[in-house]
Amino acid sequence: MARSDPLATPGDIAAALALLTRLPVPADHARGARASWAWPLAGAVTGAVAAVVGGVALWLGLPAALAAALVLATQIVLTGALHEDGLADVADGFWGGHDVARRLDIMKDSRVGSYGMIALVLSLIARWAALAALMPLGGLFWVLVATGALSRAPMAVLMAAMPNARGAGLSQSVGRPSQATATLGVLVAIAAGFLCLGTSALAPILWVSLATLATAAIAKAKIGGQTGDVLGSAQQLCEIAALGALVAIST
Repeated sequence: MARSDPLATPGDIAAALALLTRLPVPADHARGARASWAWPLAGAVTGAVAAVVGGVALWLGLPAALAAALVLATQIVLTGALHEDGLADVADGFWGGHDVARRLDIMKDSRVGSYGMIALVLSLIARWAALAALMPLGGLFWVLVATGALSRAPMAVLMAAMPNARGAGLSQSVGRPSQATATLGVLVAIAAGFLCLGTSALAPILWVSLATLATAAIAKAKIGGQTGDVLGSAQQLCEIAALGALVAIST
């Protein structure tokens, strides 16, 4: 007998792209968080497109530093700064509020404060520096596809492992994935990592795992759970961790 609620469907990929990017992809969001296993694939697509832009920039003779900036700009345009916005809100809320209610209120505020601005600047500098260091080594396409996938899987893991702290917002509306869905997303991300990087994927996988655990621990202490902003910040921190790991083993 066929399952009425399959673990994965082809339409989940379109739903992931429609949710996490600004690409004009028609999608059915009825499955909600059950489609989160495909989030690493949306990250891989984002990384692939950004890598093409970076590769063209290098082919035209632009220095690695400028090509890295174009890669970042492409990623931000493709995602609508979704994850960067989450990082800024988390930085403002977690360190600008003195209790859970106040932290959640600050995170909901559309304005960016000092903590958020500093977090954004540091994130961009870290990612830019890592990309600029990796570009002369070659394999930019595979690096960005792998890190794009590996940095999206933790979002589903945190959604499955932690309650929604606000009871509203994007994370709440999407729902809570099952452990099986989150595990499938992790396996997809790991498979992408090994397919793109071979055994060199071990280091970024380890660093991403540590970044995910750290994000979960801080979010639990600060607001007792996760929100969409926490998920976005996790993506940013995990991407930095993955790129940093590759720089550490490659230079």
